[in-house]
Amino acid sequence: MQIPKNFIPTPFEYHEEVELKIDHLTNLGMGVGRVDGWVVMVPFVIPGELVKVSIFRNHSQYSEADLLEVLEPSEHRLSPKCGLFTLCGGCQYQHINYDVQLKIKTQQVQELLEKNANIQFPVSLAKSSKQIYGYRSKITPHYNRPDKNGDQPIGFLKYGRRHDIVDVKQCVIATEAINQSLPEIREKAILEGGKKRRQRGGTLLLRETLEGVVNNPKAVVSEKVGDLTFQFKAGEFFQNNPFILPDLVEFVKIHASDNDIYQLVDAYCGVGLFALSLSSMFESVVGVEISEAAIQFAKVNAQIHNIDNVRFQIGKAEAIFQHINFSGKNTSVIIDPPRKGCDIAFIEQLLDFNPRKIIYVSCDPATQARDLKYFVENGYKLTQVQPFDLFPHTRHIESVAILEINSGSND
Repeated sequence: MQIPKNFIPTPFEYHEEVELKIDHLTNLGMGVGRVDGWVVMVPFVIPGELVKVSIFRNHSQYSEADLLEVLEPSEHRLSPKCGLFTLCGGCQYQHINYDVQLKIKTQQVQELLEKNANIQFPVSLAKSSKQIYGYRSKITPHYNRPDKNGDQPIGFLKYGRRHDIVDVKQCVIATEAINQSLPEIREKAILEGGKKRRQRGGTLLLRETLEGVVNNPKAVVSEKVGDLTFQFKAGEFFQNNPFILPDLVEFVKIHASDNDIYQLVDAYCGVGLFALSLSSMFESVVGVEISEAAIQFAKVNAQIHNIDNVRFQIGKAEAIFQHINFSGKNTSVIIDPPRKGCDIAFIEQLLDFNPRKIIYVSCDPATQARDLKYFVENGYKLTQVQPFDLFPHTRHIESVAILEINSGSND
């Protein structure tokens, strides 16, 4: 057995086997337990289980281990539906009963609020996806250049590796239509991709849309959410669980509107999902987006549905609210930032705009909690935190936080 050169041999030897009880799961999907008070992290476990693990890395405050055996399994443990589970890095929770997954994810959002924002607030139980397998309407399998044996697997990153690819012929969380198209598209990638492309590797796209399964990232496609149809480029961002997306939009719609709120600002509007879906609830709506291509699609989507009370504009990061011609006093603002959350410059501008309500939609509850701290410290109160499980069997969770201005802070 070759020990890695950078391995730190304390408190455990390389591949030392230890037993531990799992206390909880982190938001990264890792089980946390202790051996004589020392934290050990291990994947593919469930709180309450007694497990045997093999240490492969010691850090200054914790160790990482591989799971060898579940000695005392949880009553909530299931047989994974996918034969590649634990090998493919795409899913982390297929071994856990789905109702328990929802409770675990809810608790993780709660813990992140406490840890990253020092906010004690009851988080509502995560809303489940109507479909928990076959829900994902977009996948992007990868392939590297052929290895020394000439093999060229097409799929997703192997668990715990940065470059190795697991060959995935079918994906249980992808839609049925995508799985039907996958064999042909995989074959074309290798046989018809051309020698140059095969030698350097690449990424495939399979996206189920109203036009069928599309694999050209530049193709203009459409998806229906509620009563509206949205056009966008197949390779660009659009939420990819159509079985729960209407519920998320409806939740935002209910909480953004109020008796004395007449205007809406959608500050990361993309192709207009929230701005257009909520337009009937407001006198005027402004959608702001830094991507010019997304703004063009948003304008087209408004025209398709003859929605004339929504204005879309390109927003510069340093002056996002500069061209909005109404105050925040009777306004709700929706923010749906990328995974990194909001930067300080944006938060300060939003606080200066001083809207009556802020609806914060996030794909990363860790950065959301960090940002919520600023709002709560500057005149806003949390009224609800509702997670939505857009990605069953994975560690990912969407979280929607509703903030209202404290009485007197909007005058």
